[in-house]
Amino acid sequence: MKRKKARILLEAMIIAAMVLSGCATNVVSESSQSDVGSTEFAAEMASQTEAGSEKTEEDDSSADISTTLSKIDNAVWNYNSDDDVYYQVGIAYCENPVSEIYETAGIFVPGAYMTATDNGDGTYTCEINEAGEVSGYTAKTAPIVIPVNTPGYSAMSAPTDYESGCADYTSAGFIYYNPGCRGRDDGAPAGVTDLKAAVRYYRYTADEIPGDSDRIFTFGHSGGGAQSALMGTTGDSDLYAQYLEEIGAVSGVSDSICGAMCWCPITNLDEGDAAYEWNLGSSRTGLSDEEQAVSDALAESYVTYINNAGFVNKDGNALTLDDETSGSYYDYVKGVIETSLSDFLADTEFPYDASASSSGEGDFGGAPGGDDAGGPPDMDGEAPSDMSGDGPSDMGGGAPSDMDNAAASETEDTSSETTASDSADADEVNYEDIDDISRNEDASASSSLDLDGTYETAADYIDALNAEAEWVSYDESTGEVTITDIATFVSYFKGASKNLGAFDQFDRSQGENTLFGFGDGEGAHFDATLSGILENLGSDYASDYADDLAKTDTMGTDMQTRVNMYTPLYYLLESEEGFGTSTVAKYWRIRTGIEQGDTSLSTEINLALALNAYEGVESVDFTSVWGQGHTQAERTGSYKENFIAWVNECIAGE
Repeated sequence: MKRKKARILLEAMIIAAMVLSGCATNVVSESSQSDVGSTEFAAEMASQTEAGSEKTEEDDSSADISTTLSKIDNAVWNYNSDDDVYYQVGIAYCENPVSEIYETAGIFVPGAYMTATDNGDGTYTCEINEAGEVSGYTAKTAPIVIPVNTPGYSAMSAPTDYESGCADYTSAGFIYYNPGCRGRDDGAPAGVTDLKAAVRYYRYTADEIPGDSDRIFTFGHSGGGAQSALMGTTGDSDLYAQYLEEIGAVSGVSDSICGAMCWCPITNLDEGDAAYEWNLGSSRTGLSDEEQAVSDALAESYVTYINNAGFVNKDGNALTLDDETSGSYYDYVKGVIETSLSDFLADTEFPYDASASSSGEGDFGGAPGGDDAGGPPDMDGEAPSDMSGDGPSDMGGGAPSDMDNAAASETEDTSSETTASDSADADEVNYEDIDDISRNEDASASSSLDLDGTYETAADYIDALNAEAEWVSYDESTGEVTITDIATFVSYFKGASKNLGAFDQFDRSQGENTLFGFGDGEGAHFDATLSGILENLGSDYASDYADDLAKTDTMGTDMQTRVNMYTPLYYLLESEEGFGTSTVAKYWRIRTGIEQGDTSLSTEINLALALNAYEGVESVDFTSVWGQGHTQAERTGSYKENFIAWVNECIAGE
């Protein structure tokens, strides 16, 4: 906090000097606390009276906001009469955009919050209607929701027209704010940097438009769930300052948010490979001796990581591992699996037709961008031919058959130039088909359990689970479930679907390799733990990892810092240097399909544990959903309706 305050003071002094010398481009003084964001941030900004600028008693509590960007032009609103929504698209949220395809935003506002005058040319001049009300919200109290539709950390195109999907949220009284953002081809931290800039812009112009900018919620799935989690954990982090300055983001406002919704967040990549082998590695088959040694070493390293991380349960007791298959942390993860199955049995009305269960897949309204093509993919539900999800053909068995000859996968440009509005109703999209993440489904454990039938009772379903071996016990009187061990569950339901080095693959071909590349669309190694293991084993790949880890990006930032910037736990755990250096969101909702092979079950568990222990976080709603995979998993109901209800609950509790 001292470094943060010093930086703010320095910036304020520079701005004041520029004003006095006539060099400042445009400095706007704002008095509304909602323009600044969190109360803590507002207090810090207001306290910088030493900056040298002359202030009256009326503006002593104001923040100095510096930007050349114009605020929202209220004379050019568009209107959708079917949904009663006023909207604008193409709104610049940063001064120096790298890409106009991605770095603009659309704002969609319930009609009740506006008093409009028809301009006669299809546009409207609007003023805020403070008396208007939708679902109990007014123009002053309405929350703002931001979709983060970035599967595989892809880019998200900005809307260019009306999005019909926004009505699900505006009809609930929410402001639907949809900023595009750059993706993995631009390298981390481009995506989160853009989203932060968009949040800052909303706060800058908040006095001109409806919505309470202290009530900003992000929501996303997979790579989008990860970036939603990052938006919730990296608020006001100094590590992003130079990247925000580079694109000309508004300065002098907070980029923190109120709450984050995360479905299957593929995150905490610093230890992602180790966690994957600890949880899913037992399902791998056909590994060479060298490959098995790498898998075993990664799993062993995860024991060390957990014991150093400092996770605790709700009672404050330490969660640790004695070895890979025992310890309080192991028991905790096992308990999450048992709770998931217990919840499923409690939620399910028997007779139950397993073949008719819902996948929960859906759409957020913004179109994921096609990084390799420079534009978003076709969102008609068909995957581009090069995005089938299969890994390189020589990686059967869950790892390269020859580590010295792992071929890099090549991606052909087949995606089309569509926009977010084209995908607004694409509820049947399967994001595994479009995220361009390397998966090898043949390498995953395929259960021989036949669960496609109809089950008359919960006991019948348990019998089906135990058809090959008795590993599940069920107490009908209490509804409680116990399993023998995690490895058996993995063998039936959560086999490895990614090759060895799940996130940092030997040939640099994985999506996360591109994410930590250097803005040229090429992959780079980033996992320091895996790098050390390869060096210890004398692998031919060791030098490739070491070379990439030693590189810096165009801003001079080293690889480990970039990984830290994209690791929520870096900001949440006391064992990490980033602890306490950011403004963390108060409200969290995390959902994952327990059967997904995209990441370890511990990914979401660790995020929830760290948040529960973090001072200032008010609620963490975490569930791992039985019978679902890599999707917008929900125990019951619609993911959209559940998200909306959760936002309402958060605000009602304030």
